[in-house]
Amino acid sequence: MVRSADEKRTDSGSRVIRASPHAIYQAHLDPAAVASWRPPQGMRARIYAFDPRQGGGYRMAFEYAGEHPGRGKTTERADIFQGVYVELVPNRRIVERVTFESDDPSFAEPMTVTTVLTPMPAGTEVTIVCTDVPSAISAGIIRRGSHRRLRTWRRSRNRARSAGLSSAQSVLRLR
Repeated sequence: MVRSADEKRTDSGSRVIRASPHAIYQAHLDPAAVASWRPPQGMRARIYAFDPRQGGGYRMAFEYAGEHPGRGKTTERADIFQGVYVELVPNRRIVERVTFESDDPSFAEPMTVTTVLTPMPAGTEVTIVCTDVPSAISAGIIRRGSHRRLRTWRRSRNRARSAGLSSAQSVLRLR
């Protein structure tokens, strides 16, 4: 599919996680938890600033853990980005405006990441919707990243349950 430079893209993914909306919401607002589940596969997070309140924000890097093809969006080995919490509705919704630090203007366009938490009988349906995705980021990268984040969160929650840890402990101690 060919898009014009002015055309904006929206990507989304969802999954049911066996955890309460409260536990998942808290996992988005704790820097240690975010560092454990948010980076894409093969990367680790480094958090430089984190202010989890509406109007607050964060600055972090996803750094490649080993060899990787190509180059990061910001440096050879890292994607550095900033986010602003546009909206925080406890246990229901998180809206972030994310901007990559890059000399390449095709990465530098801000995108909005909306996470919606919907209670379900088996846990919480977590839906991630990315709008205004920068043109240089492929739909596959966003889709795989969203699904991986959801799988990682679910796995850490399940391992914690097996180890007898609470929901909050699971996102803080396990990856």
